[in-house]
Amino acid sequence: MTALPRISLTATAVALCAAVALAAAPDADAAGFKVKRVKSGLSQALYVTHAPGEKNRLFIVNQNGTIRILQKGRLITTPFLNIRGRVSAGGEQGLLGLAFHPKYKTNGKFYVNYTDRGGNTKIVEFRRRNKNRARTNGRRLLTVRQPFVNHNGGMIEFGPDGFLYIATGDGGSGGDPLRAGQNVKTLLGKLLRIDVNGRSRGRQYRIPKGNPFRTKPGRPEVYSYGLRNPWRFSFDRKRGDLWIGDVGQDTIEEISFRPKGRGRGANFGWNAFEGRSRFGGRLLGSKHIPPVAQHTHRSGFCSITGGYVYRGNKIPALKGRYVYSDFCTGQTMTMRAGPRPGGVRDDSAMAGVTLGGVKSFGEGADGTLYAIANGSLYRFVKG
Repeated sequence: MTALPRISLTATAVALCAAVALAAAPDADAAGFKVKRVKSGLSQALYVTHAPGEKNRLFIVNQNGTIRILQKGRLITTPFLNIRGRVSAGGEQGLLGLAFHPKYKTNGKFYVNYTDRGGNTKIVEFRRRNKNRARTNGRRLLTVRQPFVNHNGGMIEFGPDGFLYIATGDGGSGGDPLRAGQNVKTLLGKLLRIDVNGRSRGRQYRIPKGNPFRTKPGRPEVYSYGLRNPWRFSFDRKRGDLWIGDVGQDTIEEISFRPKGRGRGANFGWNAFEGRSRFGGRLLGSKHIPPVAQHTHRSGFCSITGGYVYRGNKIPALKGRYVYSDFCTGQTMTMRAGPRPGGVRDDSAMAGVTLGGVKSFGEGADGTLYAIANGSLYRFVKG
């Protein structure tokens, strides 16, 4: 295995992952939807996304420090971006996230999240050279020092407000020994929000006016806190709601939710809480936001992979449902989206295939849902 949302798995979990991967088939028919393999041979792939204004093209992020373009089912030979020499890859480290500027079509800007050779998180802006190649001389926006090799988060995405959101883990080890989750004076264990369209006070970005700690004690980049390892988060492309898949400690995996605009200053509880249960740390403030869904390790779950609310037009069975998975069981789970999320169900049987080792989900320009699993890229289609 390459990058995982957690640094290690038990022998039982590893065996389960292997068994699931062997059981997966390229295609699977079902009444509601099915999962079809689009491309195999992607052992380094961690994430897939699209660029604004481009059709029939996907960008595949590889842990080793490259981004490849998949155009009409064919991988373009030369990487779109190659920064392998700057990236520390392996375990939970590597090139972990990619976000295109909302005006990418005209300005050619995009942003990546990677761990450098020293293991620290870098958020860097790059520019397109032409439609198939990017310049490699980037502009570094932000560095987050990482005290351990795990819990790096990794996801970055532009929100409906046009600002760049960055997910960071609590710094690693186990149990949050630095108590970063409940400390708003550190960038670890947070969802950060920055404005990339300017610079201020020596920073390579601006602090949005609505950030909760912009004018009071705390890091001004912090938007939400109390997160352990938010490997993947997303915004509902129709409603703008925030969804976070936060990887648990030893007991509980969780999905957190905030309606559009209400993630500001939200405390998701770690390490005072793991899921809806007390963990032991001291809560900052008097209340926190409990998850809208949680799964215990007794059920086989070991590492949650957050996904997307399906807003495409081709799969009625998934319309308006949030789709996510677990790395070990490979179960495809869905739940009703906002404004009142709920109705969690296991849709693995409907899909007709268990996707072992789901590392990430992704969206196409038209709302098509994809998954990176079993070293392959899969597409969700109507059954």
